[in-house]
Parts: sequence; structure tokens; C-alpha cells
Amino acid sequence: MKNTRKWIAAIMAVLMLVLMAACGNGGNAANENKAGYRTLEEIKAAGTINIGVFSDKNPFGYVDENGEYQGYDVYFARRLAEDMGVELNLVSTEAANRIEYLQTGKVDIILANFTVTPERAEEVDFALPYMNVALGVISPDSNVITSLDNWNADDQMIVISGTTAETYCLDNGYEILSFASNIDAQAALTSGKADAWVVDNEVAVKMAGEQNLTVLDEAMTSEPYALAFAKGSDLVDQVNQALSQLLQDGTVEQIFQEYDTVYVSPLS
Repeated sequence: MKNTRKWIAAIMAVLMLVLMAACGNGGNAANENKAGYRTLEEIKAAGTINIGVFSDKNPFGYVDENGEYQGYDVYFARRLAEDMGVELNLVSTEAANRIEYLQTGKVDIILANFTVTPERAEEVDFALPYMNVALGVISPDSNVITSLDNWNADDQMIVISGTTAETYCLDNGYEILSFASNIDAQAALTSGKADAWVVDNEVAVKMAGEQNLTVLDEAMTSEPYALAFAKGSDLVDQVNQALSQLLQDGTVEQIFQEYDTVYVSPLS
């Protein structure tokens, strides 16, 4: 009888530890049970949505001289949070971390000029595309790249890790120099560590207007950008409803014009 009581006491002690651990995890417990993401109901109950954006990629997402997030992806994120009736928490991400941040529940949405590809669609869910873009090539005015037809086998292209630019260059046999951040990539380009940088054309045009850089008049690809979510997230339908309205009434185009961006609608 005494042994039985001791055994029951031991079981109760273990149960108490499990319960205490679950309580200690707070809101994360629900995330763990749902493969790392929060439902729309949970987000609204918390009153805050976490959206991953870039902090160093003007004009998509960047931090200005006052330490404030700016850029049209950021503007767009604020509008979505407002439409959902929740506060916005912006989370800085790098290109290579975008899928990881979704799968681990660090963010609810990625809004960081994320290209839709079949490979990525196996790991995350995408909303409707909100714009079409192209990959561009930018080089220093002191050594302008005028044509990729004259590209030498030993010349190096700068790319950002985890981007479609990296995939494109590898698939097409270019020598690459990979960086995690746009700040490091820009420093490498301007210091002559590589011959050119393959990057979103809007970023290339923005940089060329601010520094001694030239954009190659030859787009490499055409790509759709979309918001991304953890697999199975019920946020997709909610966002698609809001996005369809914003696309059709011209609000999305207006957001991009705020940043002097040539906007190419996915509806065109």
C-alpha cells in the first residue's frame, strides 16, 4: 500500500511538472501543437500580428535614419494589420531565414519580397501575388557591365543567400559570392570584391540613383512576389480577401508609388 502511494505521488509530481512547463510556455504551447503557427483566432485574441520584413533593402523594407521601418512592404504590412484590427510587430529577417521564421512561429507572415517558386510552395503557403518584378544586374560606373554575353567564366556575381538570384546564377553557371545581408553585398560591390550584383531590379535602380552604379539594361527574369505563411495557416484566406480588394481598387499600386517605384501589377 505504501509503495502504491509512493508510485501515485511520483506520477502526480511528474504531471505537475508537465503542467508547469506548459504554463511557462504561455502562448507558445498552442504554436507547438499547431506545427509552429498561430491561427487567425489566436492572433486576434493576442491583439498582435508578427510580420517578417527586411531592414536593409530599400525600397522594399529598411530602417531609416530615425530608426523607423520604412519601405512599401512595411507600408503594406501596416495596412494589413490595420484591416485585421490588430497591432503590428515587425520582425527583421534575412532572405535565408524567411521559411525558418514561418516554420518556427517566429512570424505569422513573411512580407519581404518573397518570390513564389514550386520548391518554396512545398514548404510554405503563398497568398495571391501582389507584384511582378525582375532580377537585374548592377555594376560600378568604373567597370560597367554592358552585356552578359561578354561575361567571363572567372567573373563573380554577388548574390544574397537564399534568394532566387542565387539559384538563377548557380543554374546558369555564374561564379557567385554570397552574402547574408544587403549591406554586406553593397559594400563588397563598391569595394571591388566582385564584378556585379544580381538583385531585384527595383533595388538596383534605387541604389544606382544614390551611388556611382549602373543597372544593366537587360532583365534576367520575371518573378511574382507574394506574402508567405506556414503550411496550413488559416491566414491565407483572410489575407487574400483583403489583398484582392486592395489590388482591384488601386491601393497596392498607390502604396508602391509612395516610394517612387515602378509598379507592375500581377493583374496585368
